[in-house]
Amino acid sequence: MSQTLGAIGFDADDTLWHNERFFKLTQERFAELLAPHTDHPDLDDRLMQAERRNLGHYGFGIKGFVLSMIETALEVTDRKVPGAVIADLIAAGQDMLQHPIDLLPHAAEAVEAARAHAPVLLITKGDLLHQERKLAQSGLGDLFDGVEIVSDKQPGVYTRIFDAFGGAGRGMMIGNSMKSDVRPMIDAGGFGVFVPHDLAWAFEAAEAPENHPRYAELPDLGALPDYLEGMR
Repeated sequence: MSQTLGAIGFDADDTLWHNERFFKLTQERFAELLAPHTDHPDLDDRLMQAERRNLGHYGFGIKGFVLSMIETALEVTDRKVPGAVIADLIAAGQDMLQHPIDLLPHAAEAVEAARAHAPVLLITKGDLLHQERKLAQSGLGDLFDGVEIVSDKQPGVYTRIFDAFGGAGRGMMIGNSMKSDVRPMIDAGGFGVFVPHDLAWAFEAAEAPENHPRYAELPDLGALPDYLEGMR
């Protein structure tokens, strides 16, 4: 299939570098800290409910996650959670914000390979300052022709971004989220390439558009160069 791409977009968290595993570790710490103060059976579900409620207030990222943990701790303990636990949750969030960047396998090579085909964009959502810091520490910043840090990823967002590169119909988005990277890009008229990650936030789950001609799933970023060559 011969396709001329106007631009290729990459997601950042859990596509180019590890991210979700730090959330999982902190959530385990959250459960440990609350164990002496509550025996609530569905603590993880309550935290997820708080995160969903708060997305409209705080957006995506660590700061909203920490505030959701604090809110949940107050709820499940009838506001009796000790101040020391709240302080530990804040410290855990600060640790997450300072964690060094760990690139996923083939990340740099995949971005380099994509540059041979079209301008390359980083399109990620989350806290502006934190995402900028992660990109700077990743060593990949100079490889991108543009960086977009957005509050959410919807078809209209992709339409706006790719308009400067010939339209979304000539665009490709590569990422580990079916809900945020793949489906909305396809709905905008572009190509959506799913690269699954071992850890996935439940909020990002969505059904794969298996039979769509503009959908592809790759086992990892190492398969991207051959996939792009096959599109020539």
